Amino acid sequence: MPSFLLILRATRLEMLTQGPTDAERETIAAHFAYLTKLQADGTLSLAGRTTNSDERTLGIAIFQAADEAAARALVAADPCVTRGVMSAELLPFRVAIPDILV
Repeated sequence: MPSFLLILRATRLEMLTQGPTDAERETIAAHFAYLTKLQADGTLSLAGRTTNSDERTLGIAIFQAADEAAARALVAADPCVTRGVMSAELLPFRVAIPDILV
């Protein structure tokens, strides 16, 4: 099954520099629950974010989907994307060295 790389960026920089609003905090919790479900069903390989809190901050997820349309549907269902808290960029991805993370 093909792999895809999802790059997420906060749409409001102040969420990172000053902290999230209550609505953003709720959305991020829903985002984590969504990613956890994708991991549990074997779709998500890994997810994380950079540790800086400035305009370069980004999150990534690597997941598998049947095709690009299915991958786009998974991205479109992410609460952070649907609620506009994060922008999303989807790219096809090839894993070169699997299982290196502990």
